[in-house]
Amino acid sequence: MRLSPFSALLSLDHSGKLAAVSVLASLLLGCSQVPEKSNNLTHDSFSESEHRVVDFQTVSCGQVWGFNNGAVVNNPLYWLRAMDCAQRLSPAEARAEARRWPADNWQSRFKQAVLLNNGNVTPMERRQYLQRLDDYSFDYPTTVRPLLTLWREGQGSLLQLSAERTRYATLQQTSDAQLDALRQQEIALNQELAVTRRKLDSLTDIERQLSSRRSPDAADSSHAVDKSAPDDATSSGTKSEDDATP
Repeated sequence: MRLSPFSALLSLDHSGKLAAVSVLASLLLGCSQVPEKSNNLTHDSFSESEHRVVDFQTVSCGQVWGFNNGAVVNNPLYWLRAMDCAQRLSPAEARAEARRWPADNWQSRFKQAVLLNNGNVTPMERRQYLQRLDDYSFDYPTTVRPLLTLWREGQGSLLQLSAERTRYATLQQTSDAQLDALRQQEIALNQELAVTRRKLDSLTDIERQLSSRRSPDAADSSHAVDKSAPDDATSSGTKSEDDATP
């Protein structure tokens, strides 16, 4: 007949029971300590990660630009906070803050670019600070490279949008100039047409006047021919009678 561990413990003598209880207590103590250590490590690790996230989200925007150590600038969460703080600045404040940082490494270039992005810059200025940032492209840390590349693509889209706006403005100016030229040409043609019409009206009046003057002259000439006709007949008749007289 097999005995359970508890029954076997009861069957032992006094000294055996003490030894067994000591071993069992040691085992229970060891088992209780291992999970506690594991839980402490997990909690500490979680607390440290959570502290980093909350720290970047709660740090004041006036202090966020002062961080420059590798543990911070290699964290993309820091740059997300920096971008958020840059948007809260006025264009003049963003430009002033950008001038405070010497552009001697990739993180300083990135800070300047993030700040100038909200500094109401011209397309030429945007190309310049992007070119300066691209000079350190081989120094980008692996943890920040995806975020920086995505931000860089957004800047390229802004440049493309600016170029399209410039192109549209140029086309609009050209179209307006062409329309203005066509309007001026239309005005000139209307003026020439008005002058031509006045000339035609003048010629028509002159022709009407000439026609009214020719009508009485023609009537007078016809009456003169009728009066001279009988005289010719009379003279011819008289001549005939003279020829007939011996």
